[in-house]
Parts: sequence; C-alpha cells; structure tokens
Amino acid sequence: MKQMKTLIMVIFGGSGDLTKRKLMPSLYLLFSRKQMPPNFAILGVARTKYTDESYRKHIKENLKKYIKPQEFDSSCADSFLNTVFYKTMDPSIADHYPLLKQRLSQLDKLIGNPGNYLYYLATPPVLYETIPLLLQSVDLNKPSPGHEGYKRIIVEKPFGHNLESAKQLDSLYTSIFEENQIYRIDHFLGKETVQNMLALRFANVVLEPLWNRNYIHHIEITAVENMGIEQRGGFYDKAGALRDMVQSHLLQLLAVCAMEPPVSFDADSFRNEVVKVYQSLKPLTASEIRNQIVRGQYTASENGKQHRVAYREEEKVDSHSRTETYVAMKLNIANWRWDGVPFYIRTGKQMPTLVTEIVIHFKPTPHIMFSRLTHCPLPNRMIIRLNPNEGVVFTLSMKIPGAGFNMGQVPIEFTYDSLGGVPSGDAYARLLEDCMQGENTLFTRSDAVEASWRFLDPVLKIWEKDSKIPLHNYAAGSWGPVAADRIIKADGNWSNPCKNLTNTNLYCEL
Repeated sequence: MKQMKTLIMVIFGGSGDLTKRKLMPSLYLLFSRKQMPPNFAILGVARTKYTDESYRKHIKENLKKYIKPQEFDSSCADSFLNTVFYKTMDPSIADHYPLLKQRLSQLDKLIGNPGNYLYYLATPPVLYETIPLLLQSVDLNKPSPGHEGYKRIIVEKPFGHNLESAKQLDSLYTSIFEENQIYRIDHFLGKETVQNMLALRFANVVLEPLWNRNYIHHIEITAVENMGIEQRGGFYDKAGALRDMVQSHLLQLLAVCAMEPPVSFDADSFRNEVVKVYQSLKPLTASEIRNQIVRGQYTASENGKQHRVAYREEEKVDSHSRTETYVAMKLNIANWRWDGVPFYIRTGKQMPTLVTEIVIHFKPTPHIMFSRLTHCPLPNRMIIRLNPNEGVVFTLSMKIPGAGFNMGQVPIEFTYDSLGGVPSGDAYARLLEDCMQGENTLFTRSDAVEASWRFLDPVLKIWEKDSKIPLHNYAAGSWGPVAADRIIKADGNWSNPCKNLTNTNLYCEL
C-alpha cells in the first residue's frame, strides 16, 4: 500500500471518551515525533455542539490530562490543534452526510488533499452498520475522480456480538469497502511488548525448541483491571466480559503465544498463523462450558476509606443485570504443538491491580534428585508482562548459599524500558501510524473474527438458554469468584500477580 502524503482523518464520535483519552493523545504524540503525513487535518464529528475553536480548547484540556507531563509541550500542542477541526452532525442521519462531504471538500482545498480520508468509528457499536452505508450514499467510500484518494476505515471492537451478527457486519463492510480498506483494530496488538513476544519466541534458539507440549505444562493468560466500567454502562451491560475482552484481546494474546512462526513479518504471513490458532481451538461441549468456564459479577466492597460500588449500582446498568464482569476459562488447542497443554485465561473488572501478563509453566524435570530435601525445586516459570512494568522474568532453581543443599528460585529479570527508544505504551499511536501507511499486519482479518466468534458462540447460546448456570459474585477489589479456582486446580493455582513485575520476593506493590 502507498503511504499517504496528505490525509484527513475523520473521527466519528469526536466528542466521546475514546477520542479524548486515546485517539487525540496518540495523534499528538505522532505529531510531536514528526510521524504524521506532511499535510493532514483531523475532523471530529459528533452531535455535541462545538466550533473549531471551542473543540480545540476542549481537546487541549484533555491532552494535558491524558499525556504524561514529560511528553506534553504547550507550544507543540497548539501547532497540533491548528490541524484539528470539528463538524456538528448526527452520524445516524443521512441528510447530514452531504454537509460532511462539503466540509471535507473545503479541508481538501485547505491542505491540498486529493481525497485521502481515514474514517475512525469511535462510536457505540449500534452505528457500525449505519455509518458505512451513509458514507456510501454520498460516494465517500470510493476513490476520487481520476482514481485518486484513498479511503480507509478503522472499526473498534466488538466486531459483532455473536457469530451471526459478525458475518452480517462483515458482509456489509466488504460490499462497501475492499478488505484492504478495512482496519479492525485491537489495541493489544499495537503494544510493543506483544510484538516483542514474537521476537522472544522466534529469535532465541534457547526458547523456541522448548515452546511446545514436550516442555510446557500449562499456560495462564491474565488481563484484568482495577477499575469498574466507568462511563461505559450502556455499552458494557449489553456486551459483558466475554464479548468485550475474551473474543478480542485474550484470544489475540493466546494466538501470538501459540502461533507457528510466520514465514515473514508481513500482513498475510502473520495473520495466516493467527487464524490457524483460532481454527485449532478445540470446540467446547455443553458439559465443558458448564464446568470449564466461570463467570462472575463484582459486588460492593469497603477497603479502608474507599467504597467500591457493585456493578448493578453503576450508571446505566440494569439493577437486575446478569452481565458478567469476570470470566475464567480452560481451553485447549488441538494441533501437534499444543495437544494436551491446557490454556487458562481470565479477565475481570475491579481486580486488585491493573495487569496483563502471560505465565508459561514448564514441566518439572523428569527425575527430581532433590525430592527428599526440605526445599524441593519448583518447575521453571516464565512471566511475560505486557502491562504495566513491562518485561520478562524467568525463574531458575538454584542452591541457597550456606550449609546443606537447600534449593530456592532465582529470577532472571528484564524490563522493557531498559531497551530505550520510543515509549512502549503508545499502542494506539503505533496502529494509527500503520493505518496511515497502509500497513495492516497488526489489524484483525475477517476470517479471524469469524473463527473467534465460531469458538465462543456456543458459550453465549448456553448462557442465554440455561438460567441455572451460576453468575458468581465477587467483592470489588478481590481476585474474582472462589469458584474460578476449581477450573485450574488440577494444575495448581492462579498466579495472582503484583503490580510490580520485579523484586516481588522483597515486596508486592498493590
């Protein structure tokens, strides 16, 4: 794909939470690093009434709030905001789109843009079908006359709410745009630490031969947050943790962890291997869905002076809601590399800390010659921390200095910030830059979306039909329902992590 030299980015939902918290800060960071196209403009679109000037003021206030102080420069921010514009309109009303087209034409002339448009749908999913159709109605999905002008569209998760809706949505999008115009974004894949896991696996000869059923006993994937649903009650109560996190983030992490080595790091090779993992997920029977998956919902709790409300007390949440805010499940991959290795994944709101990590539990040595000692060595373990305190810890069993022959575990630690370079936390910035360059390697392909829903659809159907499947309560600030311990019991316990990755033998920062 050809890199854009000029570009107008249209953000539908320009007054929303995602725009102010993630998109605008990421675009500012790209601008400050001179990674934006030479000529560009950003057009926020939403129903909230702003002028260009009042919108710029609103965005600047939030840049100060959501950008690290050391990365924010007021003069640079003013230069960035000079490229930001606003159009008050209702994205669901067809009559507003000719006016949008007119505004874009004005901006084209202002920056010398031949019709290169990047649409970002930072809106509720209910508009995911409406906006493409209305863009098509005014020919804003096609190249400009003379075959100039790229049109690309970025869609936030969830892409559908079950298998049938995902198929319908994909059919709609591919009837309006070509596949190479569609960017289904999952910001987890934009994290440097996720991509570094590929390097960790495939660039180190001491690891790749061990990365299989012969040496790995089981794998945990945890992605939890220490906050509630914030202002997302209306969306979250219709989605739940399985749709919001498992179908996208956790299965993506599982795929990167379990995939075969791509021939090269390009869009087709990488995404082909991701799809193969999804297609290899062993389908869950009705009995396994009931016994290998635990769902929960947080209740109110008191922690010193801090009161945490129950999920059902959150704004825009049904007071009798049975939406899950926690999911833990056991699954298997039916292929040569991973047959017999259980994967345990979990996600939840209102956990003790914010953390995303993968824990590789290696098998014990075949003959434990130290089994009669007081401190029998534990199997080796590798922790790949994706957020926060990004890094890797590998534990080795060593003799404790002194008399006797007692064993202890010694960590070999690496933190990602020791590599230097660009900060590792700018996942949206990385993905936005990729999209501007026409690079879609780290965006989800339609067959991967369908395969992930095909695996999870039976779970959703049984949950909807069988009211006897329990929704376990757990106190906000705890590690989830006690019932979740039983699904991993055969292989040990959940690795409840500290906020700090390193020095956990000295202190645990929570």
